[in-house]
Formats: sequence, C-alpha cells, structure tokens
Amino acid sequence: MSRTSLALGNLRGIVILIVLGFHSVLAYLDFLPATAQKFDTPPYQWVASPIIDSQRWLGFDLFCAWHDVYLMSLMYFLSGLFVWGSLTRKGVRLFLSDRLLRLGLPLIPAVFVLMPIALYPAYLATANEPSISDYWQQLMALPFWPCGPQWFLWQLLALSILAAGIYRLIPQAGDRLARWAGRMSAQPGRFYVALAAASAVTYIPLALIYSPWSWFQLGPFAFQWCRPLHYLVYFFAGIAVGTYGLDRGLLATDGALARRWPIWVAVATVTFLAWIAPTALVMGTEQPHFALLLGSALGYVLACAGGGMVVLALALRFSTRRRRILDSLSENAYGMYLVHYVFVVWLQYAMLGVAVPAIIKAAIVFAGTLLLSWGTTAALRSIPLASRRIGDDGGALAKAS
Repeated sequence: MSRTSLALGNLRGIVILIVLGFHSVLAYLDFLPATAQKFDTPPYQWVASPIIDSQRWLGFDLFCAWHDVYLMSLMYFLSGLFVWGSLTRKGVRLFLSDRLLRLGLPLIPAVFVLMPIALYPAYLATANEPSISDYWQQLMALPFWPCGPQWFLWQLLALSILAAGIYRLIPQAGDRLARWAGRMSAQPGRFYVALAAASAVTYIPLALIYSPWSWFQLGPFAFQWCRPLHYLVYFFAGIAVGTYGLDRGLLATDGALARRWPIWVAVATVTFLAWIAPTALVMGTEQPHFALLLGSALGYVLACAGGGMVVLALALRFSTRRRRILDSLSENAYGMYLVHYVFVVWLQYAMLGVAVPAIIKAAIVFAGTLLLSWGTTAALRSIPLASRRIGDDGGALAKAS
C-alpha cells in the first residue's frame, strides 16, 4: 500500500472520530436556548440538537463551528477521489448496482428503524406523560421524517448517480478533470483559489437567498439550501484529483501540500477567523446588513477550502504509517457512521440529571458512543450479509465505492 493510501486510510479513521465528537458535544453548546421545546412544536429544534443540557461550554461552540465549516465538504472530496476509477473498472451498471447496495440499502434501516429509536429521548425530555404510542403518533404527525446524519449519504448517492450519468454521456470528462488537477498539483495555492472560487459561485448566492441555516426537508430527504451545489464542487474536485492519481500531484506525501503544512495551518486559522467574525455579528443581529451577510458567506468558502487543505496536508505529512487502531476505525467507519447517533442521543439523555461540568459529560458521551458504535459495527460485520454492506471495501465513509 502506498504512503498516500495509508494516509487516506488513517484520515478515514480520524474523520469518524471527529464526527462522533461533533455530535457528542451538541447538547452542551453555549448558544442553545435555556430549555428544549416540545417534540411536536415547530420549528422542531431537536432536529439539530435532540438533547439540550443545562451544562454548557463555549469551547464546544468553537469546536463545532470549526468542523461544521469544512468537514462535510472534505468528506465529499474524499468520496470523489475513487469514483472515476471505480466507474472505469466496473462500468456504469455495476457501479450503480454497488452504490445502491452499499449506500441505499443500509439507509433504509438506518433512517426508518434507528432514527425513531435515536430520537425517542428527545421526546422523553419534554413529554408530560410519555408513552411509546404517544411518541409514535407525534412522530407520524411531523411534516417530515427525520433522517439525522444520514442526509450525507442520501446526497452522496445522488452525486454518485450524477457522476455515472456523466461518465456514460461524456466518458472523456475524467481525462479533462485529471488534466485540470495536474495543472494545479504543483501549486496547492492555485488549487485552493480555484476550489474557493468555484464554491463561491455555487454557495454565496444561495446563502444570501436562503441563509446558511435554512434546511429543506421532504419525507426522509433533507439538505441545507445553500450547500448542495457547493458539495457538488468538492465531490468533482475529488474526482479530478483522484483521476489524476493519488500518489502524485496534490496528494503526494512528498508534494508541496504536505511539505508546506505550516502555511496551511496559518491559512486555515486566518480564514476561519475571517468567517467567524462576520458570522457572529450576523447571528447577533436581528436584521444584519447585506455587507455582513456577504462577508460571512465569502468567509465560509475561504475557510472551508482552507480547513480541508490543512487536514489533508497534516494527514499526508504526519499520518503515513500503519496504526492498528486507525486501521480498525477505518475498516468500521461506515458502520459507525450509520449507528452512532442512537448511542449519542441516549447517552446525552442519560447524563441530563448528572451534576458534573459539560466537559466531563461530553467526554463520557463521546467515549461511550465510540465504544458502543465500534463494537456494534464489529459485531454486525461478523454477519456475512451485513459485512458486505458495511464492511471495509476501501472505506465506504470516504469512498463508498
């Protein structure tokens, strides 16, 4: 296995840790309202934070803000790296069949079985006379079906279908994208500018129209209005880099991106500050000025690209050796993504009455979620049918190929 492949495999394990950490601290964010609204009361705040604890820590707000800026975009980028090669190797029909079995099939129990179990504590926390039958009635009365973190996989499946359609209609598109990535590979700064510019075109107009926090929900399908086209840019940027070659260009472990990681730490820090400053003013103002909204949207695309680049640079520079723990996390990452939300919400609910600081609560929730989702996935993977769906085929969370 090449050093780049090792770095990407380790990064896959690190990403699932970040995802679990992100969801584990959502109950303890400082900006949350003092008390939770009832489960059946619009605007259904539990969609973002199913449990609201009285213990808070501002550091968790900064942690979530930082990872919310870049993490999902990076996951779409990583997912795109292997798409064109998979299409070339398998052909459109087999590629789509594998994607539907790999992404679509596990989504059915994840959304329609696990999510009702995961969200029951959100109902219990505010119900006067809780019962399973009343919870089910309130769940069925919602104008949407909550899908939780699985919205990422719905969109990834849609992007995979789009890529397959392009491959069928314009098979030379991959070569064109690879040539573009090749021209950018020697100078990561050029890649950063191009990526940020493309995402600005797709993100900023929608962010100004709908606001960055506005969601569309229809049945089990959900997405932020301003981000689908932005994610498309990152997905196809990943296709371009992957088609050019993982062991050369941008992702080479001895390339310019890896060598100049301190520069990208600085870029990520400066651009994050450029985003969070106007965004904090926007959130604190009832009718923010257009210039603030524009500054927040522009800061987002700059910080998103900067965050993704620094994480890639650090992985390529410092994570090129095999580690047993990260190997196991990488192999189980997809299954952990599918099941972890149940453990997060129930553990947060169980900690509501415990009189300890937010940092301790979050640490307990994270540790419990990590062990339970890891163990559950490992147990499921011992079943042959489940193993083929959620086992490691090169990393479904990053590739799903």
